[in-house]
Amino acid sequence: MDVGELLNYQPDRGAKRPREEDGGSAGAEEDLRGGKQQKGLARYREAAAGVGIETGIDIRENEELTGDKKKILERLMDQDEEELEAEPVDESSVKKMILTFEKRSYKNQELRIKFPDNPEKFMESELDLNDIIQEMHVIATMPDLYHLLVELNAVHSLLGLLSHENTDVAIAVVDLLQELTDIDTLHESEEGAEVLIDALLEGQVVALLVQNMERLDEQVKEEADGIYNTLAITENMAEFRPGLCTEAAQQGLMQWLLKRIKAKMPFDANKLYCSEILAILLQNNDNTRELLGEMDGIDVLLQQLSVFKRHNPSTAEEQEMMENLFDGLCSCLMLPTNRDRFLRGEGLQLMNLMLREKKMSRTSALKVLDHGMIGPEGADNCHKFVDILGLRTIFPLFMKTPKKMKKTGASEKEHEEHVCSIIASMLRNLKSQQRSRLLNKFTENDCEKVDRLMELHFKYLEAVQQADKRIEGEKHEMVRQGEILDDSMEDEFYLRRLDAGLFVLQLICYIMVEISNSGISQLQQRVHQILNLRGGSVKVVRHIMREYAESIGDGKSDEFKEAERKRIMDLVDNF
Repeated sequence: MDVGELLNYQPDRGAKRPREEDGGSAGAEEDLRGGKQQKGLARYREAAAGVGIETGIDIRENEELTGDKKKILERLMDQDEEELEAEPVDESSVKKMILTFEKRSYKNQELRIKFPDNPEKFMESELDLNDIIQEMHVIATMPDLYHLLVELNAVHSLLGLLSHENTDVAIAVVDLLQELTDIDTLHESEEGAEVLIDALLEGQVVALLVQNMERLDEQVKEEADGIYNTLAITENMAEFRPGLCTEAAQQGLMQWLLKRIKAKMPFDANKLYCSEILAILLQNNDNTRELLGEMDGIDVLLQQLSVFKRHNPSTAEEQEMMENLFDGLCSCLMLPTNRDRFLRGEGLQLMNLMLREKKMSRTSALKVLDHGMIGPEGADNCHKFVDILGLRTIFPLFMKTPKKMKKTGASEKEHEEHVCSIIASMLRNLKSQQRSRLLNKFTENDCEKVDRLMELHFKYLEAVQQADKRIEGEKHEMVRQGEILDDSMEDEFYLRRLDAGLFVLQLICYIMVEISNSGISQLQQRVHQILNLRGGSVKVVRHIMREYAESIGDGKSDEFKEAERKRIMDLVDNF
């Protein structure tokens, strides 16, 4: 190939139709447009494989080019790229693009209806449609023009294409929607984002996305990517507008996620993403928790987690999925009706086994038990836990915090908080024989558990006192500078005290006053003996418990709060 030929060579622009004499077959066309179609139209790829492209340069020839010829070619290529980039993206060009999209969509639909059994007739229109969808990705760089997509009805048309007979077109639409709803882009223009999200929700976007996922085959890479991007769309929208989680779950997303999580397929990125979306849907949302419970989702979560009873996750990604499933389970247990489902599904037995097996799942199993046994709704679980010999599992963890905590990323404080919370819940909820068994544990081996309790008491008391000292210093400084200490500042300070260990300290003090009031004089004497020995004070314990009683029962009824406060204050007065 000489310089003359090179100068006449024009790289294909992608948008032009191939001339008849270029071989004009659909396959060649697709190859000519390859630059535009990143993932598209697998169906016609096989045809394309057999057809050569006459306008292209043969690779072997390319290697033989001399330096001068290469430079000329590079200059031509650069020139061509500049020409492509020169077209500005503004309101009129976006309108033109949307109009072209609508025309091509309509034409493709018309030809498909007219020639349903003759793909050659509508193949070209489908490629054109795919091209314009790819071009529309540029709109994602201009979120303030999103209103045009809504005003010109493009959102409605795009949603319609999610059920297009050719899954490659539907996947192209998913890719576009994923880019349009990218969370960083949405925050660039709140106004444009609101308009787009409203239009998508009005068009039942989640239901359509779920229907599309139902027909995709994850053995095909493009279709597996399509599912991943679909999940990304739901995550983006949920992050921008958390309120839509209930609606999304009800439109079939929850059911699809549970089905995909329990599918017997090797672990992959999609399964990890499903677990993440599930955890997001269940966060702070009683409607989705109820829905999951009704769909037997608690059983699905327990089945999936049972794998990690005796085996650690093999990769960091699998560990992340395990944590997501545990988080979802903890969220579900915030709803009282799900506690019963957890009990019936033998969740307690599974968590107890995990605690004994000493695998990575142990830390999360402890958290699940804490969520399942807390409050008056956890009474049945507390009794069952004692019946399945859970005391033998929990007290060794109380006596000694495991060293292997670092591997799972949990802190010592977190571990001690969950263990103390479980013991406090049992002291609160257990009756008759089970309660006696729990209290007997504290008298075993010369009250060693009371000694450990007091050791933790002084450990956390010191941490909280140091935090209080720092906070007092800051308050003093703020007052000196004339700043006002409003409620939000006070709340922030309180949260900092809780972080420093105030909550664990409150739980420990609660256990102290409970066992002191148990009627076993040996326990009461031991608690007071160690308090006096280490210069502790009953007054401090009472003060901590009063503060605990004041903050009790968020989201509970007033009668419950009042009764619980009175119960705690009676214990304190007898202490």
